[in-house]
Order: sequence, then structure tokens, then C-alpha cells
Amino acid sequence: MGAAEPLRSVLWVKRQRCAVSLDPARALLRWWPSPGPGASVPGAGACSVPVSEIITVEETDSRGKHYSGGKWQKMETPFAFTVHCVKRARRHRWKCAQVTFCGADEQLCHLWMQTLREQLDKLTCRPKHLLVFINPFGGKGRGQRIYERKVAPLFALAAISTEVIVTERANHAKEALYEMDVDHYDGVVCVGGDGMFSEVLHGLIGRTQRVAGVDQNEPRAALVPSQLRIGIIPAGSTDCVCYSTVGANDAETSALHIVVGDSLPMDVSSVHHKGALLRYSVSLLGYGFYGDIIKDSEKKRWMGLIRYDFSGLKTFLSHHCYEGTVSFLPAQHTVGSPRDGKPCRAGCFVCRQSRQQLEEEQKRSLYGLESSEEVEEWKVVCGKFLAINATNMSCACPRSPRGLSPAAHLGDGSSDLILIRKCSRFNFLRFLVRHTNHCDQFDFTFVEVYRVKKFQFVSTHAEDEDGDLGERGKKGLGQICSQHPPCCCAASNSSWNCDGEVLSSSAIEVRVHCQLVRLFARGIEEEPRG
Repeated sequence: MGAAEPLRSVLWVKRQRCAVSLDPARALLRWWPSPGPGASVPGAGACSVPVSEIITVEETDSRGKHYSGGKWQKMETPFAFTVHCVKRARRHRWKCAQVTFCGADEQLCHLWMQTLREQLDKLTCRPKHLLVFINPFGGKGRGQRIYERKVAPLFALAAISTEVIVTERANHAKEALYEMDVDHYDGVVCVGGDGMFSEVLHGLIGRTQRVAGVDQNEPRAALVPSQLRIGIIPAGSTDCVCYSTVGANDAETSALHIVVGDSLPMDVSSVHHKGALLRYSVSLLGYGFYGDIIKDSEKKRWMGLIRYDFSGLKTFLSHHCYEGTVSFLPAQHTVGSPRDGKPCRAGCFVCRQSRQQLEEEQKRSLYGLESSEEVEEWKVVCGKFLAINATNMSCACPRSPRGLSPAAHLGDGSSDLILIRKCSRFNFLRFLVRHTNHCDQFDFTFVEVYRVKKFQFVSTHAEDEDGDLGERGKKGLGQICSQHPPCCCAASNSSWNCDGEVLSSSAIEVRVHCQLVRLFARGIEEEPRG
């Protein structure tokens, strides 16, 4: 059968006579002013909405009027239907908009509703049944109120059924995901901050590996991707993951991304210590400056959200540096670089191409043609560092709209490793300030940035942890580090900040797993100019 014929009619929108067209081939609904029979071609004032961004269509009790004979007159038999759809606002925000179409022909209105609903039924990517976890304590304690006022009405409008669990303790969501039968859900939604998302992430990944028989404690294990998408309703203090994947930390925007069934693959890093899994990371792994901040702030929870500012100032003034060795495997499969000025956006070419090249690389290794890790050479860097950061995404947030690594990509199978060597307090301040403006924060002699797919770290002051450095990471270590003899740095060990959680072990082994999870998100859209 050929493609369905476009549906065209003359209807009324906001008391204005309009030509309305639905093109099934393009899945696009359009309407434009049509004062007479000759205005059948879209012109000035034309509006359109993709079928994929229509939430629902419902019959409306209209008491509309139309313009005839030089004055407004009541319709003799007013019939109408309302299209609920996505409307774009400023700064990547989405709003729920309504457009009501009126006509005097009841059968014509029913035909339009039936045709639009048939088009919506073909969108199999949309969720029908969701599991929702709400953190009532995170951020400013507004999670439950945000969900009930802004999210639940949209889910109801889209005919999405939900099972809601209000968490009562730390790791409640993670434990529930391990125990529950989640096969009949289309996705899991977390209402809270980055900590709540991390709980759901660990629960889903852990459950998936258990079902697949994969040992998570094996650093070289190939993890199995989860089939359930994760939705994030931001209600935390920073909402870094949401901001970096949608472009805004707005509950209505995120809810609409879930409703329309968006899907965004995302990398996840596994963090191991002595053959044991510590945690998974999707945003920031930070040693030194960011590790000290999170460790100090944990002792000051009584201060509320201001503790992060206080601990940040205290850590900056202390200006501790830490000596150690970083070894990493460059991500040669990627088609981008940390300083190419090309941020990750919706439909990202870099993520698609990098994923394809990584799969080709893995196939060659599988068939024994070559082992990529044997061919590629590990790099080793020794020294004293104020901070060591690894980011799987830009780590953007309202305070730092471009993030720690503006060109980091969500699904390219790599992490941006940023090394900030010991420098003056003034120079370090210059580096931090650039996170809030449009200057290149890597344009300093004391800053190095690499795109990697694996890395390891060993602190010079943790002799008992030297065994964590893999054999490949040890290659060339004596030769390279002989050029940098041990120093007498006063500070001992820092802690790792893993997506806002403290890791006490300084020696870690990190591996990036390409596109291990999927979010109900589209990626940050390019905003129109002008």
C-alpha cells in the first residue's frame, strides 16, 4: 500500500479561518491563515508541529465564533478538538501548549481526531507504564510537590500509568530495583537530584548484570546495556546530569521529554579498586580540589546547600596539591577532541561515528585480527596535581553553563581527563573563573586534557596501593617518572568525588562503557538564531 494521502481542511483557530494540513509521510501538522479559497499555500503566520511532539488529541466543547458578513457570529453547530503539544521556550525549555481547531462539521472533526490518534498510535517509542521514585529529602525537599504539580498532570494527559515509590532512606531505589519485577515497565523515572539518579543508575545496571551473569567486580568485563530508559525530573541542588543532557533543569521540560519518548544513549564509567567495583560514574570523577570539597561538605550537612560554597572557599584557600601517577589509554576511536569547540548536541555526529568506529575496533579484536590495547600505547604522567578530573559529559550546570569540559560527548565511549598541575593560587583562580565564561579553560601551561577510554591513578603516598596499577599502566613508568623524582609535597592523599559521593580509595582503575544506558532525553538542541 502507498503512503496515506494528506488530510486538508479549513478550520478555525483562535477565531481565525485557517487552512489545516496533516501530511502522514512527513508526520507534520500545519496550519496557516486562509481568509479565502486562494490561500491554500502556507505563507506568513504558518505554524506547524511534528506528530512526534503531539501529546494527545481530545474532543473539546467549543462555543467558538467565526467572522462572517463583517461581524463575529456564533457557530450554528460548533464542534472542536484540541491538540496538546510541545512548545519551545527560551533556554532549551519546553512547555505544554494547546491549539483548538473548530468547525461546523461534526464528522470532519471526528475524522481529524481519528487520523491524528492513528498517527500517535504508530509512535511505539512512547512509554505507557513507568516506575517513579521520588526523593522527598533531596535539594530543597520539593521533589514530591514538583512531581504532583508539574509532572503527574502531564503523565495523566498522555495516558501514562505510573507506580510511585517515595524513598525513605539512602539506596532505597537501588535496592527496590534489585528486588522488583521491572519487565512490564517502559522506563524508570527519578525525581530528585544527581544522587537520586545515581541510585537508579546503579540499581538498573547492577540488576542487568546479575540477570546476564556478568561479574561487575571484573574490571575488564563487558557490561550489558540496560533496556529500560531512565527519566530525570530535576529537584536537586545542582541537577548536573539533567542540565548536561537536556540543557535546562526544568521539571516540565524533562517531563515532556519523557512523554514524547525521547531516547539518548549515554556512556558510563566503572570505577574499580583492587579488583572490586566501587561505583559507576556518568558525570565527574574528581581527585584533589573537587574530592576535598565533597569530603569536607559531607561533614557540614547541617549547613544545608550553602555547605558547598563554604567548603569550596575553604578548599581553594588551603591550596593542597597531591603527588601521584596517572596512566591512560587514549581514545583513538573518537572523531573529536576535548578542544575542538564542538559541543555534544541532539543527533550528535561525533557520538554516532565514534560508536561505529569503536564497534569496528571491538570486532577486529574479537576475531583476533588485532588487539587494540596491545597496539595502542598507554601514556603515563607523573607529578603534583591540584586536581585530576575525568568527565563523561560537559558537567554543565546553571553556575557553569559550559561545564568542566564543554566539548565532552555523552555517547562517544570516552572520558575527558583533565590534569591541573601545581600552580599559584592566582593562576588556579583564573582557571576556575573560566568555567563561568566563554574562554578556553584549557589554555594554560599547567593544564593538560586528554580524551581517554581507560585510566588509572596511584598516589605516591599510598605505597600499599601500588598493586592497583595495571601491567599496561606500569609500562614505561620507571623511564618516564625518573624524569620527575619524588617531591616532598606536604599533603598526603585526597579523596575521589564520584558524582557527588566520596570514594576513600585514592588508587582506582576506570573504564568507559560506551552507551551503557539510555535516558528519556534528546540531547541539547541547537537554539535558533535571531
